[in-house]
Parts: sequence; structure tokens; C-alpha cells
Amino acid sequence: MEFLSTSAIISVGTLCCLVYVAIKAAIFMRKYRQRTAILNHFDHDPAHWFWGNLNDFPKRPDEHGLKWKRDRIAQYPDATTNWFGFLLPEVCLTSAKSVKPLLKSFEPKGFMYRFLTPWLGDGLLLSKGDKWARNRRLLTPAFHFEILKPYLQIKNRAADKLCSKIQKFAETGEYFEGCHMITMFTLDVILKCAFSYEINCQDIGDEHPYVKAIFELGNILTDRFLKPWLHPDFIFFRTALGKSFMKNCEKIHKIAEDIIAQRKRVLLENGQSDDGIKKRGKYTDFLDILLMASDENGVGLTDLEIRDEVNTFLFEGHDTTASAISWALFSLADNGEIQDRVQQEIDNLLVGRNSDDLEANDLQKLPYLSMCIKESLRLHSTVSYIQRQTEAPHNILGKLLPADIMTSIYIYCVHHNPQYWQESLVFKPERFTPENIEKMDPFAFIPFSAGPRNCIGQNFAMHEIKVALVKILSRYFLDVDPNHEVKKIECLVMRAETGIRFKATLRMSGQYRFQ
Repeated sequence: MEFLSTSAIISVGTLCCLVYVAIKAAIFMRKYRQRTAILNHFDHDPAHWFWGNLNDFPKRPDEHGLKWKRDRIAQYPDATTNWFGFLLPEVCLTSAKSVKPLLKSFEPKGFMYRFLTPWLGDGLLLSKGDKWARNRRLLTPAFHFEILKPYLQIKNRAADKLCSKIQKFAETGEYFEGCHMITMFTLDVILKCAFSYEINCQDIGDEHPYVKAIFELGNILTDRFLKPWLHPDFIFFRTALGKSFMKNCEKIHKIAEDIIAQRKRVLLENGQSDDGIKKRGKYTDFLDILLMASDENGVGLTDLEIRDEVNTFLFEGHDTTASAISWALFSLADNGEIQDRVQQEIDNLLVGRNSDDLEANDLQKLPYLSMCIKESLRLHSTVSYIQRQTEAPHNILGKLLPADIMTSIYIYCVHHNPQYWQESLVFKPERFTPENIEKMDPFAFIPFSAGPRNCIGQNFAMHEIKVALVKILSRYFLDVDPNHEVKKIECLVMRAETGIRFKATLRMSGQYRFQ
């Protein structure tokens, strides 16, 4: 029996490999052409055969980038396709009627969210399918109105601390940068409500290792988001930035795991019930609810699932709310007559009281303030876009959106689409009168997303925003620094690139400036 020579074996092997690669390439190109043909049904700019639309995009997601998006709405009012090179398409949805089918679905988050996985794990933000559905059911009771009520006192006390910081500047008449101060306030609130973590972060700032780690993670994620060459994991995790990211994740996980283990011991000693919690002389926090939750089979959450959900609650609950409060204060400080009207409404609510604390039954008694908050959320769009990765085909305005397509819901564009919002850059709280809301397409205003995967903590956030605004505006007039230009930049949330500088002036109840 004759055997093939070594060179013949190598030749045959090479030929087989080449045939295999050629077949795979042919299959890929066939699917690629099919997908391209389908996506080309959406109106779009011409794309370079290799670079796609990369050369058309703004260099940075700053004010110029936002203007570019607004200009694109005029050209493509509902949807368009972008190509990140020749392999990666993105369908962008920019109107209420185009985002509706996707938001009403259960489609999971897009690939950009993977940046968060080492920190947040498989929590509610990032999970999908049966796990997401089960955990959403288990977590929903944590945001019931009765559970949220005790948190109001935490928010009131934290807002008092915030006002004590502002008071120092009000007494000297100095301008102050408000965004960082407000972020420390929201972090203080979320740490106490999430797992009763008392670290006095408004005073010590980011000197505490836990707070420092959270801020460093946020800064690293922002840096990675703004630098496309850091998007691939195999590059990012080999950089000093990536190693620092993982080190800070480990710090946060260790502290959270220690708190969870300690709380489990306490619950075992006192009993896993509301009575057991009362024995400790405290409110029911988010961690208590997670530890006591169980599904229809009596199965609770694992320690890892609890850690992931606590980290998700903390991540989603402090930065977004801080951005919302900062932009709302900016809008009111920049519109003195509207600020006056809000202060008059607050004064009328608090008349005869010894405290400016906001109580549970006050939350629905500030209609004009609510209109201002909603208009600020529309104008500034705290979360400017979200991504979905389609797992099934969808019909978008009579056009097929295939499965396995990255789809971006541009909330900022929906909120500035002239189909729904005339003079979209003007702050007009009257857009949200009850009469106007009744006529409004519910998918034209989506600051907390919409549909089954909407923000589970939106009531928690709205309560916190109202408490902060009531506390600050009942005590101070606010003005913006005319010598400091406020510029937006899209990161994980909509930020002021160089902060927002305010001036606070002491006021008394019944004192107004434009009436």
C-alpha cells in the first residue's frame, strides 16, 4: 500500500482549507448581500464600499454631533441606515411611529451594552429572555408606591445636605459648579436606598474607596465610549484603562458581596419578613426585597444575581437622575419667569408648614413642576439613545427590519422631531399640559424608554427629582453663569462637558423676581 508523501498531504490539506474558507466566504457574502438589499429599503446616505458612512459621522458626540442629528431628522424623519464599515449596519429610528414596534417587543440590548457586563453582570439591564422576564417579575414589587414612600425621607435628608453645600455659595454670592455636587447627592440617595450603605459621601466625596471606584468606572466607560479603537475587548482589556476597569469592578463586587453576606446573616437572625426588618429599626431597602424575593416555585435569587441587580440599580439610579436634576435646574435658572411660577407653586404647597420636606401625598400636587421636569427631559434627553439587537424580524413603517441587526432608538431625535415638537430647542413646559398630553403620541416622549423593557425605576427617579427641585427652589433663586458656556456631550448620559455653573440667591416664601 502506497502512502501519500508529506508534500501531497500538505497540498490536499491546504486545498481543503481553501475550499472550506471559500464556501464560508460565499455563504457570508450571500447573506451579506441579502441583508444589504433589505436594509437599503430604508432611506440612507450613500456609503463607501469599504468605510461605509464612517467619514460622514461627527468626530465627537458633542453639540456639533447633536446638530448633525437634528439636521438628519429633516432628511430622514422616521428611519435611516448607517454603515460602520462594510460589515456592520445600524438602523436608526427617529420617530414615534418607527420606534413603537421595537419598544413594544422584548428585544435585548445592543452590543455596546457589553461594555457594562464586567460591572453589572446579568442584571435587569443586560439580561434577556426567560431570565429577564423572571427577574423583572421578582423586582417589580420593589418599586411599588408603598415601598417607595419611606425612601422620601432619605431623599429629603440628602437634599437638605445638598442645600447646606449650596448655602455656603449663596452666602458669598460665588458661582459654583453644580453637576458634581448633584451627582454626590444622587449617589448618597441610591446607596442608602439600595442597601442602607451609610458612608456620608456628600461630605467625603470620592475619597471613599467605593465611591472612588464608581466614579472611575464611569469615567473609564465614558472614555471607552468616545474612543472607537477601545471598543474591541481584545484591545481594551490589554490597556492600562481596561486593567483599571477590571480592578475597580473587583473592588465594587467585593464590597457588595460583603454587604449581601452580612445582611443575609441579619435576616436569618431576625426572620425574613417585614416584622424582622422592623426589629432592626429600619425601612425595607432594595437589598431586603431581593433577599426575600422568590418565584412561583419558591426559588429565590442567587447571591450573584442579587449582586448584579444591586449594581444595576446603583448604576442606573444615580448618574441618570443626577443628569436629569442638573439639566432641569439649568433650564429653570435660564428661564427666570418659569422659575418664578414653579416657586409660587412650591410656596402654595408648603404654606403653613414648618418644613420644606416633600411628603408622599405631595407628589401629585405639583403639576407645573412636573411639566417643567418633563420638558427638561425632552429638551435635554438624559439618555439620548438606546440599542436593541433584533432576534426576530420586525415591520417598521412597512419595511422589513431583519433579525440580527443592531438597531438604535435615538431618543434625542424623537424628542426633537418636528413631527411632534415645534421649536424643539425652546424650553416650553406647556407642551405637557393635560390637554396636550391627551393628544400626544405616547411614543413621542420616551425619557424612560417604553414598552415591556422600560425603566423599572422611573417613579423612584421622578420622586427624587421633585424632592431635589422643591428643596433647592424653595430656598434659592438660581441663575446660570453668563460667562460660562454650557455645552452638551453624549456619553452614558447627557452631560455638560465642562459642567454647569450656578449662582444661588437666598429667597423667602412669597418672594419672586418677575411678578
